[in-house]
Amino acid sequence: MPKTLSEDDIASFRDRLCDAAERLFAEHGTEAVTIRQLAAAIGVSPMTPYRYFTDKDAILAAVRARGFDRHAEALESAYRNTPATRRPAAIGAAYVRFALENPEAYKLMFDIRQPSEADYPDLVRASERSRRTMTLHLRDLIAAGALKGDPDLIGHMFWAALHGPLMLQFSGMLPPTYDALTLIDALTEALGRATLGASGPA
Repeated sequence: MPKTLSEDDIASFRDRLCDAAERLFAEHGTEAVTIRQLAAAIGVSPMTPYRYFTDKDAILAAVRARGFDRHAEALESAYRNTPATRRPAAIGAAYVRFALENPEAYKLMFDIRQPSEADYPDLVRASERSRRTMTLHLRDLIAAGALKGDPDLIGHMFWAALHGPLMLQFSGMLPPTYDALTLIDALTEALGRATLGASGPA
């Protein structure tokens, strides 16, 4: 008779499988990785993952949702623990730190788009939570009269300034003369002067 699984058992297995999937998806691409390989990576039978996930796409959605939640937690912590005038810099730094410390998760979060994303409510929730963290401080600045403009547009401008150099570095596309941080510093300083009258969020 199969063992009755507790909620802790289920959560623990899902975390183990997602850890392995995050690494293998990032190393080999999502299409190249099979559920059999994921099961072998954590030492279970090929059928065991199906007790926890419908298919590989559901595993990918769970991996990405977990990444978006971790990303949001990092930015939310910077928001909570930093005075309002310093939040742009702190949130930008938290964004870059998360990406550099979690490159596999970051690439899966932002470099992969699933055709069936709407079928995974937890992924939709987590990605929206992550997106909101990039404009919270801007809305505060607008409310305080320190910034004018559309917070969503400004937030996406800074997001592009952070994301672009990071992905270029992860792809090995940058020359040896400068790295992602050099580009990010220059881009966010220019954007900061134009929008915030300060040094930008990174």
